[in-house]
Amino acid sequence: MTLKACKKEEKMDREFQKKFKFKGSISVLTQMMVDPAATEKRGRVKNLPLRPGEILDVIQFTNQEQILCRNSQRRYGYVPRAVMLPL
Repeated sequence: MTLKACKKEEKMDREFQKKFKFKGSISVLTQMMVDPAATEKRGRVKNLPLRPGEILDVIQFTNQEQILCRNSQRRYGYVPRAVMLPL
């Protein structure tokens, strides 16, 4: 990984921590897959855009309805639990 890519990732992580008021280090708890039968959804302010069959990194189980996740482009956001499947 180049120095430029590392700095970009660090900046994205800092922005995530500020936007979601996340304290501590960012660690992946597990990976889950978006239900292949789910419809593709565009993201909103704090929601992550979803693609059916996409694998997401779970950062935090926030409540009974949502999970805080990161996708392959290192974008962060909330995802409804109803569309998530364990790997």
